[in-house]
Amino acid sequence: MLYRYACFISLFIAFINSRCTQSADNQHAYKSPDGYNLNKPFLLKLPVELDEISGVAFYPRDSSVFAIGDEFGWLYKIPLTAGKPIRKWKFSNEGDFEDLAMVDKVFYVLQSNGNIIAFTFDDHNQILTHHQEFPVSGNEFEILFYDPHIFKLTLLCKDCETDKKKALTAFYFNLLNKRFDDSSSINVTAIANMIGEEKIKFKPSAAAINPVTNELFIISSVNKLLVIADRKGNPKQTFPIDVALFKQPEGITFTPEGDLIISNESADRGVANLLFFKYNKKVTP
Repeated sequence: MLYRYACFISLFIAFINSRCTQSADNQHAYKSPDGYNLNKPFLLKLPVELDEISGVAFYPRDSSVFAIGDEFGWLYKIPLTAGKPIRKWKFSNEGDFEDLAMVDKVFYVLQSNGNIIAFTFDDHNQILTHHQEFPVSGNEFEILFYDPHIFKLTLLCKDCETDKKKALTAFYFNLLNKRFDDSSSINVTAIANMIGEEKIKFKPSAAAINPVTNELFIISSVNKLLVIADRKGNPKQTFPIDVALFKQPEGITFTPEGDLIISNESADRGVANLLFFKYNKKVTP
């Protein structure tokens, strides 16, 4: 474990030095979650083909990031070490893809209507797909993340018919029986109170569980807000985000060591990018 960690740190530092640029200090510093500095990310610019990057998933086996775009059914593999090209595979002829989760060797892609496309590679590097339709129409989703504690995927509403300004529904897809089986909700009123508002229309765009702190990180491009919650979605902290850095955040993933990676669409301002925030755990004396 120590050897793997040391190797990853070496690769990460080499990647930063060879492919990333560090953003300049912001004139107005924003408060950050413990262990992170949201004001000084390392930034990797992406090619035009990924201008509408949405979901991302870190792949620890070779320190790369898998990603999908919004409109076209391509899976991209973005290497985090110098000298390796971006690879891609076609997994669907449909569109409107919002998020990506990877569990073992299976990729799960969320469409905005809640449908999930699951696919994997066979021994000949061919893609095998399976479609799972969401049972209720009239909902809009942007978030899919995996919770290893319950072996379920979570779909978090962006705009669902049953939701008002007080709550945000989370639906679960059970990976054991391959069915949607239950739901819960996030208290939006608590989030509003934390930022000094009576009520807000909270529209999150990405979320993932931090493997080190076991907390749920939820980011909203519309609200320009990062929310830290427990695994069940109970809000604990909120952090306004800098629109100059987070121009349109659409994906979140973590390395096993807790480093945070956020994807930004181009948003008609330059090109899309990946932002890297190193996790620096405080040592308790």
